[in-house]
Amino acid sequence: MKKLNWQEPLALFNVAQTRHIEHLAKARITSDDSLMAQAGLAVAKLAMALKPFAPCYWIFCGPGNNGGDGLEAAALLHQWGQQVRVVLWQPSSKRPADANKALLKVQALGVSIQEELPIRNSKHRASNNSVTSEDLCIDAVLGIGLRAPSADESSADAAQQLPSWIDGLYQLGADVLAVDIPSGLNADTGQFQNKESASQHIQAQHTLQLLTAKPGCFTAHGRDACGTLWTATLGSEDLQQTTHPAARLNSPTRPALMRHHASHKGTRGDVTLIGGEAVQVRGMGMTGAVDLAATAALHAGAGRVMACYLTTDATGPVQSPRLAEIMQRDFSALNFQAGAIVCGCGGGMAVRQVLPMVLQQSKHLVLDADALNGISQDPWLRDMVRQRATRKWSTVITPHPLEAARLMDTDSVHVQHDRLRAAQFLADDLKCTVVLKGSGTVIAKSGETPVINPTGNAHLATGGTGDVLAGLLGARIAQGMGDFEAACAAVFEHGLLADEWRLPTLTAGKLAELIRGPRMAS
Repeated sequence: MKKLNWQEPLALFNVAQTRHIEHLAKARITSDDSLMAQAGLAVAKLAMALKPFAPCYWIFCGPGNNGGDGLEAAALLHQWGQQVRVVLWQPSSKRPADANKALLKVQALGVSIQEELPIRNSKHRASNNSVTSEDLCIDAVLGIGLRAPSADESSADAAQQLPSWIDGLYQLGADVLAVDIPSGLNADTGQFQNKESASQHIQAQHTLQLLTAKPGCFTAHGRDACGTLWTATLGSEDLQQTTHPAARLNSPTRPALMRHHASHKGTRGDVTLIGGEAVQVRGMGMTGAVDLAATAALHAGAGRVMACYLTTDATGPVQSPRLAEIMQRDFSALNFQAGAIVCGCGGGMAVRQVLPMVLQQSKHLVLDADALNGISQDPWLRDMVRQRATRKWSTVITPHPLEAARLMDTDSVHVQHDRLRAAQFLADDLKCTVVLKGSGTVIAKSGETPVINPTGNAHLATGGTGDVLAGLLGARIAQGMGDFEAACAAVFEHGLLADEWRLPTLTAGKLAELIRGPRMAS
């Protein structure tokens, strides 16, 4: 068992893959020490490590295997001399054989078992049925099964009450350790079954993932709901090697530059930014978006950074770049074959005039913001994006959920419902690398295992941070990284800068200035 470390590679397995690994693990067990008993031991050990002096361990158990894991933990904690109270959802429900065996064990030990939720009591225990803030609650209700009791297990009314019962567990005021995944959270997508209130209330302080790490813990609502993540593989490391993961966790990568005295700005990579619709076009200037992206590329170590601002006819200078080191270029003077082209930041409507040429001539291209909106409305432009792959030219698109929805001709709710699937769909459809931004940014490309990024926080939920990411990504491509590798590296670094920021607010301009250039190879 270990606490997850973002610095190490980690394979992520969906529910179907986890069940397959579980089946293989059970099949090779020859002793009486069942897989459920091993899981219960891991839960009990972590509970004691997290709160060794908890006055009481409240273990909430559902009717499935997840509940069985909780019951095994309850038996162990009781045997270790701890005060334990088990709260069973639907005690009369039929349980799997191992879970029923665990229940009989708990009953034989005389552990207190109840059906109703305890009451909240912030400091002093008013009765045996009250939870204090010093206690530890263990959520072993649903796990990866994510199913309410069926008609033959309990009444339909009871099934409807389960979401509010789980919600109540998380409002008792004590820290919560979730077993495998917080109940109600989809282990594949990071979305809640009960969308109305769960995302607000179901937030565990710790989650112990059993057998495998799950994608849903790292994206969408999973980032908030799971708290600190721990894993207990239960001896399945070799079995994981035989199963191709659904995704993997992003890990730090930065390009290395050789220390050649004879190097010059031309060997450090060129980045050209196209966008920044002028205020004269529609009365709302967005030239700052190009400035932010250019500043990011400059601080990322690009040798030359050029800004091309867009007017009504996409030509002619409209202002000077914010930094003197950033060169200004007229669109007609751009060299699309040199370095990386980043197109769309603040491009507004004006960017649509230049998109055909950008798509047809740019060897390495990052498409962001309004460039994506333009492509979403024009099938001809979509085909141009696809055709770039036939020329072995690299393309990276960086949509947020609404921009992705426009490209998929759907809505953002559909995109957010399964972020991994949405990103992979776009990657396969447009033949490019996709960076689907958001909580747990997803990076996808055909033929590659999708990547979920663990870094980043709410500091990035402000205007301009996406432009900074686009500029950073352009610099990494210009410095020689492949499109998929560059996307993974830029997204990780972008989020890490926000994680390391200790002041209340972080502006996009400051974020750009915090970017570090490539490490130097010895």
